[in-house]
Amino acid sequence: MKAVILAAGEGQRLRPFTASKPKVMIKVGNKPILQYVVEALTDSGIRDIVMVVGYRKDRVMDYFGDGKRFGVKIEYAIQKQQLGTAHALRQAENLVGDEFIVVSGDNIIDKEVVRSVIAEKNSVVYKVVDTPSKYGAIKLGKDGKLEEIVEKPEDEVSYLVNTGVYHFDSRIFDYLSNENDLTAVLNRMIEDGIKFSAVESRGVWLDIVYPWDIPKVSELALNFKGRVISGKVESGVFISGDVVIGQGCVVRSGTYIRGPVVIGENCEIGPHAVIGPALSIGDNTVIEPFSVVENSVIGDNVRIGSGSRLESSVVDSGTRIMPGFTGVKGKASVEIEGTVQKIETGAFIGEICSIGAKVTAMPACIVGNEVEISPLKVLSGVIPDKSKVL
Repeated sequence: MKAVILAAGEGQRLRPFTASKPKVMIKVGNKPILQYVVEALTDSGIRDIVMVVGYRKDRVMDYFGDGKRFGVKIEYAIQKQQLGTAHALRQAENLVGDEFIVVSGDNIIDKEVVRSVIAEKNSVVYKVVDTPSKYGAIKLGKDGKLEEIVEKPEDEVSYLVNTGVYHFDSRIFDYLSNENDLTAVLNRMIEDGIKFSAVESRGVWLDIVYPWDIPKVSELALNFKGRVISGKVESGVFISGDVVIGQGCVVRSGTYIRGPVVIGENCEIGPHAVIGPALSIGDNTVIEPFSVVENSVIGDNVRIGSGSRLESSVVDSGTRIMPGFTGVKGKASVEIEGTVQKIETGAFIGEICSIGAKVTAMPACIVGNEVEISPLKVLSGVIPDKSKVL
């Protein structure tokens, strides 16, 4: 059986992290979201994959190639305009057979989710959640079959949400021509008497919608066990829990690492830094002495100056932070799709930024890409790309 992965979207609500890459290539636990999807398919025995790509497609195609490195065969279908999930699936019509599964490339899933949909023909996988208003809510009939999918319901429909994981046959393509949204297509098929089973999954299904979701999902994704130390660890370093340290790394004396932590290759940590828990650090990154970094996602080629503190934050690749930076978890009010909500989170900093000494970023502050910030500033709100804060 083939699997179609829908991986063409941008993810505008995740700006600035999707300015140069699609949402599916955002890293959590030092792996792109899309890699978790591919691994879930291979763990379920699926080796033939069609990826529908579009926005910044080269970032996906360069990373995954023909799939051989991941033990799969990948074919690509191009969605030139991102017009919706139904339009995306239409691009794969000539690459699939009479029966196939469809998964979203921007949700982390595991093999249990995939196995549940493989086992049931013409099915939709749902998950029980506390906040269905962000998703498509599932309505079930008395016979347990799918009755309707209601997108982002304002009224309470159910706490069962559509995961974007489907088992289809070729009849789906007869309904795609006039629709862009896949849930609308399913609702039309149901109206025409085509039955779909609703399958509950008890596996992993993690969705990233806003920047402050990234540290939360990364923490859940860091569920590995064990310890792999490939770099150099000086005497006087204390390591506890599950930790991976990549080749070429140097961890200086006096540093305390609390797992789960994943550190990429050729990094330099400390001395006397406190790292983790729930932290992923990319390749070629430097965490200078006496810094504390926890529950965060740090990209490649980042430098975090001495005496800095980050918590529940994201720092994207190529950013340089001078000593004394503070971006810690706290309560903030943010506007989300027309409503003001209270969240508790850290700071979010885009690619290739330059941040001066002793800068403080308030909770939920979003700093765009290629931003320059002078020393001693207090940052809040949203700072656009290529701004200069003098």
